[in-house]
Amino acid sequence: MMQTLQKNEILTRGLFMLFFVVIYGISKFLIIGIILFQFATIILTEKPNEQILKFSRSLGTYIFQIIRYLSFNSEQRPFPFHSWPENEQGDNRDALDQKSD
Repeated sequence: MMQTLQKNEILTRGLFMLFFVVIYGISKFLIIGIILFQFATIILTEKPNEQILKFSRSLGTYIFQIIRYLSFNSEQRPFPFHSWPENEQGDNRDALDQKSD
């Protein structure tokens, strides 16, 4: 009985992993779209779109959560099984911008 339970858990995780591999693939195309949109925005307005910056930051965190789950570094299933990652205040964006100057 215990062996059957373990196999069921492994198969269940495998199905979730397949689901998140598909989501990961879709998110790569979404990132490419964000890159192109943000580049066009900067060309036209000479500044990045703040809403897209916030979304791409949280999307990056989401992709990181997916990779952690797929690589067995986390047992917590990402969105839609948990909440969408929030934008973190106090990120290193300003520090990184200053280094590049």
